Amino acid sequence: MLKRTSIFSLDGSRFIIHSIDMDIFEYKCPNCGADLKFNPQAQNLSCEYCGGTFTVDEIKRLYAEKDKEDEAKPEAPNDESADSGEEPKVYYCSSCGAEIMADSERTALFCYYCHNPVILSGKMSGKYRPEKIIGFTIDRENALKKFKSWCFKKFVPRNFKSNQQLEKITGLYVPFWLADCTVSSNIDAIGKTSTHWTSGGYTYTKTKEYGIVRRADFLVQGVPADGSKKIDDELMESIEPFDYTALQDFSSAYLSGFYADKYDMDKEDMLPRISERVSATCREKLRATVGGYDSISVQNESYEITKVDWHYIMLPVWFMSYKYKDKMYEFVLNGQTGKISGSLPIHKPLLNACCAGLFAATTAVVFLVAGFLMGGIF
Repeated sequence: MLKRTSIFSLDGSRFIIHSIDMDIFEYKCPNCGADLKFNPQAQNLSCEYCGGTFTVDEIKRLYAEKDKEDEAKPEAPNDESADSGEEPKVYYCSSCGAEIMADSERTALFCYYCHNPVILSGKMSGKYRPEKIIGFTIDRENALKKFKSWCFKKFVPRNFKSNQQLEKITGLYVPFWLADCTVSSNIDAIGKTSTHWTSGGYTYTKTKEYGIVRRADFLVQGVPADGSKKIDDELMESIEPFDYTALQDFSSAYLSGFYADKYDMDKEDMLPRISERVSATCREKLRATVGGYDSISVQNESYEITKVDWHYIMLPVWFMSYKYKDKMYEFVLNGQTGKISGSLPIHKPLLNACCAGLFAATTAVVFLVAGFLMGGIF
């Protein structure tokens, strides 16, 4: 048996794939005192009453100055929110168990999962402050247009597209863990090549076997996993990828007018999912280097993560849930790219009526064609 060995290193391979605890922040207009809201299209904060507009940096400076005025006050334990004007509080949903982070001025809060009211349970800890954030680029109006277009021709219950239901669509920043992984990869395999020829009325086959060895160290960057138990992982992965080049340093100003989840899964909980995705990517890269054989038999392969650097970020998602016949359906829209995914309830009476109508129409056409042909014969 011949032995062919290749040892190489691939570095810098970028991997862009891709509870609930919510958090709402509000900032006041320096001109009139009304609420400021983040404008996804203009990428700034605007006041709908006096028309004032402010960049995120301007608001951060204004609140930083306010914080300096309060330096004499004792600092809250573990408080890392240097740019927030007021520490958010945590609300609890007694129906589904979600924790919702919100500012103290909200008078009416609902859980966007089950739509039940929530009650105050405590203060938010500073450890939930992300490193980076991607701001919304799709506003509520465009999100609704995309949603209506997506489900318009489907056999869904009528009230699924009602104004009352559409009002429940929520701009939500979802907590994500991004992992930069160093991976030690290994493949041992046997490759076979065959040569066929005919001589003297006989057919001959010559088979050669080669020992194949692949060793590679990968740096796989930006592997995401959402940090929420309540959001379905496959649902979130279905609206990937996000463009991570748009990541900005976190500021609460981006959250103004939106909700934000509070993660309930630590980075250690993410490792199995991260490992699965990283291994799949490294396997694809490594196996792509093995070619020129008629057949390949893998004897052994391993993908070991030797180092992980974690980053906690927030990503923008438009989210809506709908309960139909005791089952919860969820719809998500990537707030940066507009990619849509979700499960839709099927209204069977409407579907059956449509099928019956199509059957009746088809039957009528068949009889008409048959009558025409028979009339032509006789």
